[in-house]
Amino acid sequence: MTKLSIIIPAYNEERGLASAVNSLFSLLDDNGMSNDSEILIFNDCSLDKTGEIAGELAQRINIVKVFHNKKNMGLGFNFREGVRQSKGEYVTWFPGDNENLPQSFVDTVSRIGEADIIIPYTDNMEVRPLSRRIISRVYTDMNNLFFGLHLKYYNGLSVYRRDLLLSVLSKISDSFAFSAQILIMLLKSGASFVEVPIKIQSKPGGKSSAFRIKNIIGVIKAIITLFWRINIKRERIKI
Repeated sequence: MTKLSIIIPAYNEERGLASAVNSLFSLLDDNGMSNDSEILIFNDCSLDKTGEIAGELAQRINIVKVFHNKKNMGLGFNFREGVRQSKGEYVTWFPGDNENLPQSFVDTVSRIGEADIIIPYTDNMEVRPLSRRIISRVYTDMNNLFFGLHLKYYNGLSVYRRDLLLSVLSKISDSFAFSAQILIMLLKSGASFVEVPIKIQSKPGGKSSAFRIKNIIGVIKAIITLFWRINIKRERIKI
């Protein structure tokens, strides 16, 4: 039985994808986790060599599977589809840009079994530009205020019980807010969680695509919709 499914959404990540996957697999293997894990790469209709690199990785690493989207579908879509295609008891994701340190990722997944959700938070935000730190802080504070929570971070590589994810898939948007949507819906429904401090490294190539106007608008719409569902309609799921 597969214990852990790792989804890697990849859009124009030719610079970091191979390094990210190779480092991730090596650490899984070193920690005795490779035999019961799977890595699902979603090439989101990339315009560079991401798809070709993903295919080469799948040929060389037996736990890697690749899916090619015919058009760009967005981060939330790739995560939803990854959950549907996954076979693991637990599901998480890992970005293809090589920003997240594989060792920190292993530190997170090693906590599996302690709670329904393992929630990592960045412990060295100083490696990111000041503007991004400010936006991240505002986003976190806003979600905590709107939904009565006290999380340190909403966009980390959280690990979820797959059965819980399946119960909320239809409510997840395609936007970059998908992670916050999942956490808020599950925590407000009573899911247990632990928070884990992790460290990241500077992203190669600079700016994150998360801060494009289109993506910011998508996040705002997603949070407003979630506010209506959680606080007005009082929607909950069975844990």
